[in-house]
Amino acid sequence: MSPRRSYDQYCSAARALDAVGDRWTLLIVRELLGGPRRYTDLHADLPGVSTDVLASRLKDMERDGLTTRRRLPPPGAAYVYELTSRGRELLPVLQALGEWGAAELGDRRPTDAVRAHWFALPLLRGLEGEGLVEVRLDEGEFHVWLGGEGGPVYGDGPAREEPDVRLSLDTGTCEAVSRGVLTLLDAVRAGRVTVAGEGTLAKGLREV
Repeated sequence: MSPRRSYDQYCSAARALDAVGDRWTLLIVRELLGGPRRYTDLHADLPGVSTDVLASRLKDMERDGLTTRRRLPPPGAAYVYELTSRGRELLPVLQALGEWGAAELGDRRPTDAVRAHWFALPLLRGLEGEGLVEVRLDEGEFHVWLGGEGGPVYGDGPAREEPDVRLSLDTGTCEAVSRGVLTLLDAVRAGRVTVAGEGTLAKGLREV
């Protein structure tokens, strides 16, 4: 484990960056907001990170109380990493950072990797209420929990139970929402998002 580096400044922002300012750390948090993940899953969904750097960051995050590692019971019998309550407190930090960075996205570059669940955080900005939302994109499917306390923020693939609302949108619409040039509600009003379901969330979106 690498020695902890510090800015040695008596400032809360500097102390925060001591813990999460290293390259890849906040993106690991983004992945773990989806719940416990195996090392191989993290490596697959963090294209560009080396195995050595990922292992080092995970050890640092465990040391700093952001993550824990535990072994799944049989038949899984694999180790998974998950956020602690302290680590989950970084959700609004990532949301604010993502909102600030929306203007930097521009058009998708040929070299840009993409995963469907990376759109979970920007889409959350346009959703209110509580419930389970299933989202279908050209890149794949994911689901998000609104108003959940202490659990995962999103999950890969279709929801495992009947969602309160299903949203279907194409890549262009999702990218526009992510860049902040189109709100989710405006996209619904324009017919660029298909809303299905009979839950309160679905009815609320259809009434906008």
